[in-house]
Amino acid sequence: MAGALAGLKVVDLSRVLGGPYCTMILADHGAEVIKIEPPQGDETRDWGPPFQDGESSYYLGINRNKQSVALDIGQEAGRAVLLRLLEDADVLVENFKPGSMEKWGLGYEQTLAARFPALVHCRVSGFGADGPLGGRPGYDAILQAMTGLMSVNGDPSTGPLRLGTPVVDLATGLYSAIAILMALHERARSGLGQFLDMTLHDCGMALLHPQAANFFLNGKRPVPLGNPHPNVAPYEKFATATGEIFLAIGNDGQFRKLAELIGRPDLAADPRFASNAERVAHRVALAAELAQVFAAADGHAVAARLLDAGLPAGPVLAVDEAMAAPHTRARAMVTELGTYRALGTPIKLSRTPGGTRTRPPRFAEHSAAVLARHGYKAEEIAQLREAGVLPQARRK
Repeated sequence: MAGALAGLKVVDLSRVLGGPYCTMILADHGAEVIKIEPPQGDETRDWGPPFQDGESSYYLGINRNKQSVALDIGQEAGRAVLLRLLEDADVLVENFKPGSMEKWGLGYEQTLAARFPALVHCRVSGFGADGPLGGRPGYDAILQAMTGLMSVNGDPSTGPLRLGTPVVDLATGLYSAIAILMALHERARSGLGQFLDMTLHDCGMALLHPQAANFFLNGKRPVPLGNPHPNVAPYEKFATATGEIFLAIGNDGQFRKLAELIGRPDLAADPRFASNAERVAHRVALAAELAQVFAAADGHAVAARLLDAGLPAGPVLAVDEAMAAPHTRARAMVTELGTYRALGTPIKLSRTPGGTRTRPPRFAEHSAAVLARHGYKAEEIAQLREAGVLPQARRK
């Protein structure tokens, strides 16, 4: 099917993760995404091993459903091509250092807003253009460190610890997709596009819940607790005879039900554990009691029994186990197209479902076809290639 965003045209100048992840979300749901790569290509093509047919898993995981055009916008002729591609575009996404587009005469206020008044221009950057850190480069791990996310990850023995996934980049891609859809919704009323100033810094800060909320209320610096939750107990990992499970008991009723199901109704009657506030205050003692109960249990069986009873519990799975889980398959969270295999879209729409339509493009795979659709003749394309404006192979 066409997808919910069919008819939407996105020109994507972004590289690495935040921008490409955003545009893959749009492409998964039918948007036409033209991925414009510099002569060197998107550097994530090299971020491996592992590789498949010369392309890294990192690149393959976030660039499906797009068309690749290689274009040197450092040349005036390259900028002219870009401007022609923007003539009927709805969205421009880029993650150049702030000021770069202006240097090329392509700034939003400088040029694009007047020339393309309906265009939604989304810039993804590390810190934005203003403020004490404006214009500085930003990378996921650095922003994890600078926004406080690392400080609340890990436990007292590890100190601040980077989250295992590039959560700031991914969140910035998600927030950017939301911002683009908001701007397009508003454009339906006003007829006007606008500039979206999306930063890794702001999106990383936005992920600090509940730690920021706790700090605003009690003034205490949040500390890394490991698996336990700062506001809820029991909310942590327990060892069993066959692996580890995780409990996330969110209210007193759930705790009473848990105590009954594990054969320890006395825990619910214990005044130390009668309310969530008391359980948080006595989390160490409670964890010790529960650890004894679960130590000899079959983890998968007990997690399934608790989950079937409506309690939040589950086995702690490795990535390969999660990929092979029956529910992963039932929810189509692994997508395949020929030899291409990746995570599926989590956005499930009933009438216009998204999904994998085309594999991630090779470098410059669609340059000629895209330019031909925009009115370029074969001899013009050949001239652009001869001038190095349309590279056919990556520049090393």
